[in-house]
Order: sequence, then structure tokens, then C-alpha cells
Amino acid sequence: MKKVLGLLIVATTFAFSVVPASAQEPPQQPEASQPRTPKPMHDPFGSMFPPEMVMQNQRELGLSDQQKTYLRTEIGKTSARFNDLQWQLHDAMEVLHETMKASQVNEQQALAQLDRVLETEREIKRLHMELAIKIKNNLTPEQQQKLFSMRRVRDPGARGMGPGHGPGHGPGDGPGVRRPGGPGMGPGAGPPRPPQPNF
Repeated sequence: MKKVLGLLIVATTFAFSVVPASAQEPPQQPEASQPRTPKPMHDPFGSMFPPEMVMQNQRELGLSDQQKTYLRTEIGKTSARFNDLQWQLHDAMEVLHETMKASQVNEQQALAQLDRVLETEREIKRLHMELAIKIKNNLTPEQQQKLFSMRRVRDPGARGMGPGHGPGHGPGDGPGVRRPGGPGMGPGAGPPRPPQPNF
């Protein structure tokens, strides 16, 4: 009897110690799909010229009197509109800030106010692009080529109007940005005030 009991214990121990190889291997995790790195965004201002760059090189570019008058008029109009929009943006931001301070935020009211902030920022960005297009369209191909060459010599990494040039906020400027001046077309940068023409 003792012999049978001993054999039973040995058999049981052996049975638990021999585990199929498949059970010993850790479960295979499905290969996680590698997240795709998004392609770098193309800077729409990479082919544009900041107004101050044109103004500072007007003689070298050989701007005509007609070009100077046009640029002075457009930059002046843009500056005035930009200042109006900055006042609107700051006012809308203050209202949104007050709305969000409440212990119980009125969701509908807050989101409606956020829409006003975002719409003003969109208009500022559009104003920025509009001025950039008008400046470029007023230059001859030869003048544009000169500006491209100047930019490459002075700043090889420059990409056009880019961050902080001209009126408007840029990508990266969210509704929490409260500054009077630049897309910041770089993250968190705000635009400087449009330069005053001195043609």
C-alpha cells in the first residue's frame, strides 16, 4: 500500500513538472503596427516675402514708384485691419476667460465664445496670407529671385515669411494665446505688428 501511494505521489509530481512546450512559451503578442510618422507640412509662406524685407531692400530691388505706392497702400490697410482684429481677439479672449472661471461652466455659452475667438484668429491668418500674396504678385520675377537669393545668403534656413513675420497668428497659436503681435507661424509664436511703410 505504501509502495502504491509512493508511486502515485511520484507520478503526480512528474505530471505537474512536465509542461508542454507550448504552455511554457509566453503568448505571442500580435505585432503592434508601427505608427506612421506624418510627413512634414509644407509651409505655405515658404515662397512669400515679409513686407519688411521688401521695404529694407527697395533700392536694391529697384522698386518702381508705382510698386512703392501699391505696397504702401496695401500694408497700411492691412495694418489698420490687423489692429482692429487684435482688439476683437483680446476682447473675445477676456469673455471666454471669464466664462471658463465659473465653477459650473455653461458649455453652450463657452463653446459659442470659443467659436468667436477661433473665427477672429482665422480672419487674422487670412489677412496675413492676403498681404503675402499681394506683395508677391506686385514683384517682378527678377525681383522675387533677388529676394530668394538674399534670404539664402542671410539665413540659409529661412523659409519665407514664416514665423513671426507679417500680421496674423500662425499654426500653433491657439485660443489661449494673448499677445498683440505673431503665424507666429511657428508653435506658440505670435506675429509682430505689421511694419509701417517708409517707401
